[in-house]
Amino acid sequence: MSASAPSPLPVPPGVPALAVEDVGRSFGGVVAVDGVGFTLRAGEILGVIGPNGAGKSTLFGLVAGSLAPDRGTIRIEGVAVEREGAHKRVGRGLARTFQIPKPFPEMSVLDNVVTAATGQSGERVLASLLAPGRVRREEEAAREKAYALVRFLALDHLADRPAKVLSGGQRKLLELARALMAEPRVLLLDEPAAGVNPALLDFIIERIAEINARGIAVLLIEHNMDMIRRLCPSVLVMASGRPLASGTPDAVMSDPRVVEAYLGGSVH
Repeated sequence: MSASAPSPLPVPPGVPALAVEDVGRSFGGVVAVDGVGFTLRAGEILGVIGPNGAGKSTLFGLVAGSLAPDRGTIRIEGVAVEREGAHKRVGRGLARTFQIPKPFPEMSVLDNVVTAATGQSGERVLASLLAPGRVRREEEAAREKAYALVRFLALDHLADRPAKVLSGGQRKLLELARALMAEPRVLLLDEPAAGVNPALLDFIIERIAEINARGIAVLLIEHNMDMIRRLCPSVLVMASGRPLASGTPDAVMSDPRVVEAYLGGSVH
């Protein structure tokens, strides 16, 4: 198998890969997200930025399914999913990374990726007993697929090493490989540049661009404006849980409201 990004299945014409409408969520009377909405089509990438406490992580949790909204709708390829959990949304083609990767430290890099495989017959006891040949073939295919992703993300020289030896940036790459293992059509990336050195950052940006170019819709939360400018034609700015501005990176970062939201400072 060649080292390449996966290609998603086609989305029905005219149907956004992800549509969020008037989503809101409060915690104990404190409004964390209030009236956020956007659409994301196959092959599009949207950056979400904002100061600390703007509600970006809560929005991600709502879209990913780890949190339920108090109001609003979330649709994946036209199907309302706001009452479905994260696992069900993965089955519908949505995957996410986390700001702080948490791999299985003693498990090899390759095995960490294999654990993210979905739809394996071996997960069911009866299938393991009654169809061991099929289970074995699926496991072999999963390892081959996982190795292709490890190679795509330049971790193949560490494939057999325990994940605990990886640097912070390499853990980000492993996290991305695990998300891609689910063959998503919508990919949520939570601060993939955080804690990454400049040389590796260039590589991560290149790989995200290639993944997106294959037709995978990407929603990107990020503080690194260099990454935002290089990857995102469109940006949504949040402040105090609400959408503040949207447009190109340069346009939103010259918006006086955005400058004010970032404590009166210029963001570069």
